[in-house]
Formats: sequence, structure tokens, C-alpha cells
Amino acid sequence: MANSKYEYVKQFEQMQNLLPNTYIVVRIDGKGFHKFTKFYEFEKPNDEQALKLMSFSACVVMETFSDIQIAYGQSDEFSFVLSKDSELYNRRSDKIATCICSTFTSVYALNFEKFMKKPLQFPCIPIFDARCVCYPDLQNIRDYMSWRQVDCHINNLYNTCFWGLVQKGMNKQEAEKTLSGTNAGDKNELLFTRLGKNYNNEPEIFKKGTTIIRQPMKEKVNLKVELDVDNKEQQKLNKKQKKKLKYKDLNQQELNQLPNQQKEDLQVQEFNVDIIKDNFWIENKDYILL
Repeated sequence: MANSKYEYVKQFEQMQNLLPNTYIVVRIDGKGFHKFTKFYEFEKPNDEQALKLMSFSACVVMETFSDIQIAYGQSDEFSFVLSKDSELYNRRSDKIATCICSTFTSVYALNFEKFMKKPLQFPCIPIFDARCVCYPDLQNIRDYMSWRQVDCHINNLYNTCFWGLVQKGMNKQEAEKTLSGTNAGDKNELLFTRLGKNYNNEPEIFKKGTTIIRQPMKEKVNLKVELDVDNKEQQKLNKKQKKKLKYKDLNQQELNQLPNQQKEDLQVQEFNVDIIKDNFWIENKDYILL
């Protein structure tokens, strides 16, 4: 920036650097998504294509920012966990939040029509906000992720009942009154006896959300981001993909024994599993929060 008499205005800027040696969680949330989903006629209680679009956008964010170790999303939100030793943007809260959020929003908007089969129309456009929160240890991170997954389960069970009643002919006020004061057992009973549904048979992506981590590739994954590349760049991308395929036939035990220098070949992969219990964290301990 050139020196001038106006440069003094920089002194009004306030930068917040996040605490060192802590995990950084960046959570993005859809703004006004009740109106947004109604305008574009999302399926109720869950629109699987919309959830896949969210996950796709999160995968691109993880590919873009290598400091992100794990991500979890459900409904219109996604949380990204950065490693304790991350120095991304010198740990500036504003830059981390805005860059991750703008990347996610851009990918979501660019690929909306591809997933939802209808174009975006101004002024009804997707808007996400973001915040950064620091957590001191892995247990805090696990508790945070558990909190978000429990929220996913509670909301999905309610919405499955609510929209099931509405689709059976109740108005929304009647459905709300019917569900008022009910617990999880009551809702499961209602689903089974009145709507003919077994909640256990609902798709895992609806009940558990989506967790994204990096693992050595077992099969080819192509995010197909809409980017213009020349032939030389395309050749580099193809070479990189072939390099990742060399781990295709390894079993889980062999994958866990990969040396650290090979971990740059990890690729983002999605899971719709329980992350509250220990199993997921034990099975993937070599690839989470390195």
C-alpha cells in the first residue's frame, strides 16, 4: 500500500488473533434458509439432493484448506475443525471465517443447478454466516461434534413426524399440537402406528448427518469443480489422481500403517455414521486431528 496522508485510517482496524495451541472450529449456517428452501421447493422433511450439495461444498472447502482435519454437517450447517498448530492466516479470526465461508458459498451457488435441477434466481440467493470458536483439547472437539449430531437426530425425528402428519392431511398447527410434549419414544411410536414408518429404516444421512475426513483412496473420487484449466494443468491433475489410486487395494490395517510422508495423498471422504461413540474415532485415529 502506497504511503499517503490517508494511511492513518489503518489504525482503526482491529484484528483478533485466535488463541494458539487450540483447535479452531469454523461453523457456517444458512441465513434465512426457511424462506430459501420454500422458494426452491425443497422436499420435506429432507431433501437428499440439497444435503448432497452441502456435503459437496464442504468437500471442496477441505480440499482448498489443508489445515481442516474433520468436518461435520447437517441441515443447513457445516462445522470445520482446524488443527491445533494451524497458522492459517496467522490465526486471524476474520480471515479464517470469511475465506472458508465464501469458498463454501461460492461452490454451493455454482453447483446449485447441477444438484437441484433448477437455477438460482435473484434475490433468493444462498447466504451463509460463519463464526470461529477455539477449543483446548480433543475431548472438547468430540463433545462439540456429539452436540451437533444429537441436534441432527432430535430435529430430524421431530421433522419426520411433523411433515408426515402434514402430508397425511393435518394442517401445521394441528401437527405442532399433536407433537407438543412428546419425547423420542412417543415420536417413534407415532411414526410406526400412525404413519407406518420405522425410524430405524430412515436413511443414515438424515439421522446422522455427514462427517468428512481424509483417508487414503480406495476408489476414485472426482469432485468435478467447475474450473477452467489448460492442457498442462489437466495433465498435472490426472497425474495426481493416479498417484492417489496406488492405495486402492490396501486393507484398513495396511492403510493405518502408512508412514507420515505419504499422508499428503489422503483424499476427503464422506461418512454417515455415529460419531458420538468411540468406534469412529478409534478406526480413524491416524487421519483425524493429526
